[in-house]
Amino acid sequence: MTIHTDHPFVPGEGDRDPLRRLRGRLAAPVTVWTTGAGRDRAGLTISSLLVADGDPARVLGLVDEDSELADVLDDSGLVTVNVLGERHRFLADVFAGLAPAPGGPFTQGEWADGEHGPRLVDAVGHLGVRLDPAPRRHAGWALLVEGTVEHVAVGEGDPLVHLRGRYRT
Repeated sequence: MTIHTDHPFVPGEGDRDPLRRLRGRLAAPVTVWTTGAGRDRAGLTISSLLVADGDPARVLGLVDEDSELADVLDDSGLVTVNVLGERHRFLADVFAGLAPAPGGPFTQGEWADGEHGPRLVDAVGHLGVRLDPAPRRHAGWALLVEGTVEHVAVGEGDPLVHLRGRYRT
């Protein structure tokens, strides 16, 4: 048996998508968008988002249309955008579907029910957002979700960032 030092699923240098390579060089915040309450909670790790200051302030995010979150966003029309910190690396992977979470993703971390959806108690910050009503349009392979910021809270710590396939602070 031979053990290779390179990643077995990474395409060869000449076969890599240049757009994905460029996008990987753009630092992105790591957030978990949540909605619902009790057994009807859903969440997803999202790094493709924009917060636009204004009166009112707006949030735009790209949500995987096959995700559980996309299926339930219109039920309440509300979402909490939880900004993650260094201590939330594993939680980010859980909500991205990359790490196991026996009992469900909300068993990881401490969550409080909020007006806009579950709120991570020790998040670096969070936004309470009222979503624009559907229909949603596609932006690339994702759904473009837009909403109005109704609540802002800033917590402690530096945000977690995703850059070139890795988490950084």
